[in-house]
Amino acid sequence: VAGNLAAHRAGLNAWRVYVATLLLILPALAGARLLYVAINWKWYRRHPRAIWNVRQGGYVMYGGLPLVLVSSIPLLRSLRIDFGAFWDVSSFTILTGMILTRIGCLLNGCCAGRHSNAWFSARLPNSDGVWASRVPTQLFEAACAGLLLISAAALWKQMPFPGALFLCVTLGYSIARFLMEFAREQQPGSRSFRVAHVISVAAFFVSIAVLTIRWPNQ
Repeated sequence: VAGNLAAHRAGLNAWRVYVATLLLILPALAGARLLYVAINWKWYRRHPRAIWNVRQGGYVMYGGLPLVLVSSIPLLRSLRIDFGAFWDVSSFTILTGMILTRIGCLLNGCCAGRHSNAWFSARLPNSDGVWASRVPTQLFEAACAGLLLISAAALWKQMPFPGALFLCVTLGYSIARFLMEFAREQQPGSRSFRVAHVISVAAFFVSIAVLTIRWPNQ
């Protein structure tokens, strides 16, 4: 619904945008799953049959983005949809989905926060069903997505070129995700600086670079 409304506002063919969005869900899920498997390869190396076990949770949203961006190039060309304009519209789809997804994470216990007794903490479970007073990272990320969604709607018409909105949303989310990653629960023996931190830094600098190169040329 969010993508459909945004497509109409952008003057794009809403049906083609809808078809492209549905088709791109597949590489998004595949990339998200593969990054999760890569991060936990020590376990999956001993249990290879579990890699594509859809009943077993395990997706990293960041893993889906690179694969989807690459996959979208030939798909959007065949559907005659402008690449930058599509991803501006997709910003609204992604952010709306992120709000709902993080609420699901909260209910399921995945992406749980660290133990905390701060005033904003809440008694929540992790993915193993262990209840404790935690930082509600899922709610923080949902709120961040909501703030980015409102900002994107307000600033869209001021963007200088198609794709600039998507880059600005990616920039804002990469900063927020980098900080929120420190508040997430860590597995024993894991490092504080994780894969999501690396991807956040990469997304930040790529977004800055493209915006810097293209913005003055408008």
